[in-house]
Amino acid sequence: METELLVLTAAMLRLAAPLFLAALAGIVAERAGVADLGLEGKMLCAAFAAAAVAAVTGSALLGLSAGMAAAILLSLLHGYVTVWRQGDQIVSGMAINIVAAGLVPTLAYALFPLGGLTPALTGAARLTGSPWPFADIAAKAGFAGRFYATAIGGHNILVYAALLLAPAGTYFLYRTGWGLRLRAAGENPLAVASAGRNVIQLRFQALIVNGALCGLAGAYLSLAANAGYSRDMTAGKGYLAVAALILGRWKPWPTLGACLIFAAADALQGRIQGTALPILGIIPSPLIAALPYIVTVIVLAISGRGFSMPKALGTPFTRP
Repeated sequence: METELLVLTAAMLRLAAPLFLAALAGIVAERAGVADLGLEGKMLCAAFAAAAVAAVTGSALLGLSAGMAAAILLSLLHGYVTVWRQGDQIVSGMAINIVAAGLVPTLAYALFPLGGLTPALTGAARLTGSPWPFADIAAKAGFAGRFYATAIGGHNILVYAALLLAPAGTYFLYRTGWGLRLRAAGENPLAVASAGRNVIQLRFQALIVNGALCGLAGAYLSLAANAGYSRDMTAGKGYLAVAALILGRWKPWPTLGACLIFAAADALQGRIQGTALPILGIIPSPLIAALPYIVTVIVLAISGRGFSMPKALGTPFTRP
């Protein structure tokens, strides 16, 4: 029982990392007043770009950079349509998802003769973890030591980066002048403009950060969680990230908690799939696979009332 708990905790942290990176990307954009439903599409494009470049160059670092660049370009496109041209933010975000769902598999088929996959990544082309110092000794020193060695040790660097971004994101949003101006742009952009600040510039800055974080989330899927790109590998994680940031009230720490809840459900369904329950027909396999999404709907239904979104979210800003 203890071993199962430790394994589930480790899996939960791994699965929560890309969710939180994408959710934090959404928080930054939406705190600035730009609704972003295109997290799914940006993650998918970043996953492919990262895997493709890593496969060609053999470098996970170059792949990670390519994934971030691809997502930033899409964020800037979203900004051009919605911030500069004052287009509908919801339509633009969904358009990014639709275009990515069709374009990325087409590019994969065209560039790699592998049926829409990228070559399998090995060695330096992947982001892998390694056991923490003294993990072997700690594993023999009681539950705390085994928790250190099994649950929190040995993950790749992006898992720890995602966890550290919860306090870092909170600090930058609530303890810096840039964060204050960013949040003001999402609450009362006219007041920001009256104070001599450029709302358009602030929103584009937020979208650049948004793209970089989405790029990390997508690259995680293809370079760390998997050994390459496969079609539709995001599997709705961008939409789960949107649900998490709503549940977290657009704040990093509560959003991380929501991501951990969704990741725990995902880890649990993965463990259940390996038991006799689906084989014996006690619980249908598709129902087990849908567990994270069922949990998401239930949690949002229970706690979705009374939240206060940024007041100017989704409202184009017209320069006075």
